[in-house]
Amino acid sequence: MKNEISPSSNSDNAKGKKNVRWYITSTLALGMANAYFDRVALSVALPLMVATVDLSNTQIGIALGAFFWSYTILQVPSGMIVDRLGVRKPYIWSYLLWSFASAGTALTYSFAFLLTIRILLGVGEAMVAPASMRYIRIHFEEKLRGKAVGLYMSGTKIGPAIGFPLAGFLIATFGWQSMFLIMGLGGLIFLIPWIVWVKSDDPAALSQKEQKAIAEQSQTKEDKWDTGSMWKIMRSPVLWGILIGTFCYMYFVYYSMTWMPLYFDERFGMSIKEMAWYPGIAFGGMAIVVWLGGYIADWMIDRGNNAVSVRKGFAILGFVLASSQTIAAFIDNETIMLTLAVVSLWGLGLTTANYWALTHTLIPGGRIGTIVGIQNTAANLAGVIAPMLTGVLIDLTGSFDAPIKAVGIFLAIGILGYIFLVREKYAPVGIEKSIE
Repeated sequence: MKNEISPSSNSDNAKGKKNVRWYITSTLALGMANAYFDRVALSVALPLMVATVDLSNTQIGIALGAFFWSYTILQVPSGMIVDRLGVRKPYIWSYLLWSFASAGTALTYSFAFLLTIRILLGVGEAMVAPASMRYIRIHFEEKLRGKAVGLYMSGTKIGPAIGFPLAGFLIATFGWQSMFLIMGLGGLIFLIPWIVWVKSDDPAALSQKEQKAIAEQSQTKEDKWDTGSMWKIMRSPVLWGILIGTFCYMYFVYYSMTWMPLYFDERFGMSIKEMAWYPGIAFGGMAIVVWLGGYIADWMIDRGNNAVSVRKGFAILGFVLASSQTIAAFIDNETIMLTLAVVSLWGLGLTTANYWALTHTLIPGGRIGTIVGIQNTAANLAGVIAPMLTGVLIDLTGSFDAPIKAVGIFLAIGILGYIFLVREKYAPVGIEKSIE
């Protein structure tokens, strides 16, 4: 594996770069926001695209989920690549690929072409999460990790918050083809600060003491990348609880990202601009809660509270608040239904930074890229299933009530996973001491 941890001998240089890790994490958040621009753009464009490509609800669900086929399959390979090669160059090449694939959606003329270009988009974006999470894992200590993950993950909410209304505006003004070209190629601007700031994978912003501690940790027997220790992690109930929780969390997120605009269009008769604004408000509020959840959890941990208990508590609370959306399937009050669709996502934001930081707390650092790849596989398996299952349920029942109830069931399963499986006593052997 490439040596990413080499303590600087120049304290003045380290001091001068004191905040660079935060700048770079902000850049990672912007990159993730741009990735989500490209993911949600299709949801907004579909009501007009169906005039060019005749699609059933089931086919729409397949098209919306096609991105996740390749994205999910490549999560673990991507994690292994960044564990060995570092994060800088793999991130650059993947960013270029997904930007051009997004722009290429403007050329869609058939269902087959749409599937192909969405699969290619998934290939391009597969590297972003393992690379970003590895950067955070080797640059931030536990007491700062919630804020760092929260900052980065805010991009996953800012992206839809801005992307939905921006796509609606561009479609209404220039047409759906121009929207894909503008959002795809325009996103390349976010790559500039990454190229400028990240010259290597060396965590120069850390103090020499912190760098030495991480370097020593990466050399311990338990933290080395080998089949035996990896098997111990894979057998751990903690990992399976995290994977179940991740899938259930992302099922709701991807249901909202892919079908929410169409839900507003069909259920409330909204225009393109109107149906894009409500998801924007939902994800915008969620972005704020994501950061607050990470900040408050870090504050509690810094004052002596157990890291696992705090982050697990925030994760469960977020799931409980998100479950309020299920009420919409049993009432017919449009104001309440709209409110629940928005506010339930705000509540889920409490989970976001903490369920990712929990992985960092419980899993050895030397394998974090690979483990994040496994976790992101579970996350994006939800991206494959949620859009397709929603389309099938709508075709079978003729309404959104069944898909909304399905979201509630998955959220309940996620809560049970965190309560019964994500426990300190189930942590992989050798990890428990690092969280005391």
